Amino acid sequence: MALESFLDKDSQRRVVEAIGVAEKNTSGEVRVHVEPTCKCGNPYERAVEVFNKLEMYRTEARNGVLVYVAYKSRMFAIIGDEGINAKVGSGFWEQEKELLSGYLKSGRQADGLCEVVKMVGERLAEYFPYQKDDVNELSDEISYEVE
Repeated sequence: MALESFLDKDSQRRVVEAIGVAEKNTSGEVRVHVEPTCKCGNPYERAVEVFNKLEMYRTEARNGVLVYVAYKSRMFAIIGDEGINAKVGSGFWEQEKELLSGYLKSGRQADGLCEVVKMVGERLAEYFPYQKDDVNELSDEISYEVE
């Protein structure tokens, strides 16, 4: 099953645009990964696996953030790399998680992902402001896996 079963083409475009806008104010990097089911049953553990598979740890400041969604499993996680985690508390992404949860429950996944990406970008900018020599280190495209 393709990504389109969760996000149609227009929604995908909107999310990718939201990532680009969010990254204009921060040197941090944001990725969104979508798959039908959470392969290990624990969304945090699966997000860590995906984070490593996408080599998100390769950013210079170790400030990548992954928004992971397993839509059929109705699970998601938001995780950051060690650069951001070293500067913030363990509950740093709780507001974003609550927001995304509400959007997903109401079937407004594209709106939720766009809003959460925006918020993640704003939070990253607090700790990792945009640098004039900033390079987009990770793809803004949505990554996904099929069953």
